[in-house]
Amino acid sequence: MWPYHPDLLAKPVPRYTSYPTAADFGAIPNTALRDQIEQASGDISLYLHIPFCEKICFYCGCNTGAASRRQRVESYLAALHSEIGTISALLPKDARVRRIAFGGGSPNAILPAEFLDLVDALHRNFTLDHAEWSVELDPRSMTADWSDAIAQANVTRASMGVQTFAPHCQKVIGREQPEALIHQTVAWLRRAGVTSINFDLMYGLPHQSEADLADSLDKTKTLGADRIAVFGYAHVPHMVPRQKAIPTDALPDTGARFAMASQAFGFLTGHGYDAVGFDHFALPQDPLAQAARGGTLRRNFQGFTDDPGEVLLGFGASAIHGFPGLIAQNEKNNGRYRMMASQGLLTASHGIRRSAEDQMRAQVIEDILCRSQAVLSPCLYSRHWQALLPFIERGLATLDGMQLSITPEGLPYARTIAALFDRYREDTQQRFSSAI
Repeated sequence: MWPYHPDLLAKPVPRYTSYPTAADFGAIPNTALRDQIEQASGDISLYLHIPFCEKICFYCGCNTGAASRRQRVESYLAALHSEIGTISALLPKDARVRRIAFGGGSPNAILPAEFLDLVDALHRNFTLDHAEWSVELDPRSMTADWSDAIAQANVTRASMGVQTFAPHCQKVIGREQPEALIHQTVAWLRRAGVTSINFDLMYGLPHQSEADLADSLDKTKTLGADRIAVFGYAHVPHMVPRQKAIPTDALPDTGARFAMASQAFGFLTGHGYDAVGFDHFALPQDPLAQAARGGTLRRNFQGFTDDPGEVLLGFGASAIHGFPGLIAQNEKNNGRYRMMASQGLLTASHGIRRSAEDQMRAQVIEDILCRSQAVLSPCLYSRHWQALLPFIERGLATLDGMQLSITPEGLPYARTIAALFDRYREDTQQRFSSAI
């Protein structure tokens, strides 16, 4: 379906859930985050990071650890409660919380009662204005009690890490989960009032065939997922040591990965899903699909989103705060985070101030990824038009005056084209994942 040009996909590029990316973060003043929180107003979003899982998958690059050490979990949650109090005290009274997301790790690695304690703390400390609640879940640790907690919290969006239904692929990536678990989890979530369920799937897994992917896509559709993300597995053992357990010689090559990405796109768009970018999909009535059609789709640290907010406050170890002029990341080390947060301190000393040029380039990159088009400034046009020529000559993009457009055939090259406008990539050799 898509033309394959391996030379244009050879260079690894970021996923651009932010610009500048986390690879470009450095030291920021201790007062930087405080200043931004104290100036925030209007609609804001909250993200709470739960860095625990009952079982650790080999492929996972998230900041997470085993939930079996209860004292560590309880100490972390106590620090998280302290951080909620610290940040809420700094926030202006006219700030209204519209979105709340729990991610990880696996938030359902903690006890349902602990989750509800956090929900209660957010209600007490912030002004919630018809807030939408979402949570990431591991089906392997899902229970009826957790379903009840999700219902009590009025969670309406949930995302499940499914990855693949193929048992032989599950085994080699360390994520064995019987199909019945997925069915039960979907039933529990629907009963709890969740109206938008996302399945995370992967292609490019070890020993994965196109038939394996087809089976996973078909089962996902049959289970009625409202949203589907089909990620290419990023094998970067130099950055994620646990991935060394995955045999490199069992991974599909670039051509096979490209074919799988094309297969997923063709299957899902042919079975009633709208494309959101090239690797996300949503049923037409889902808010994500509506945002894509309406031109209001955004990118943030959770990927594609219909959240229009400009301010995101992050809670927990390694969580990221986003403001128009600043990106700040909390302390990554769990122990140091707990110590600092428990003392009422903000833990973010790492991040980047976003200059006017950064914000301009960020808008161009977001427009390319979310809308397949962007209007270039004269400066960006003069600096980058020659780099666009290989894509234009092969029919993957067009330039009409200052307007850059990605053609339908060029969709899988969108990240590579977006990276042309990333000025930090010109100066660093940071390695990223495959472009597809």
